[in-house]
Amino acid sequence: MIILGVILAVLGWILGINVLTTIGVILVVIGAVFWVLGSVGRPVGGRRAWY
Repeated sequence: MIILGVILAVLGWILGINVLTTIGVILVVIGAVFWVLGSVGRPVGGRRAWY
């Protein structure tokens, strides 16, 4: 999710499409939250690990 967010944010910035940039940043933030919660051992969405 983080990688997809970065790709969308970069494409939105290069192409000048603000919606892509916004969606990309949101995906990066959500992915980072899931990553942190998963790394501290909390189950996220009923799963211990996200692959």
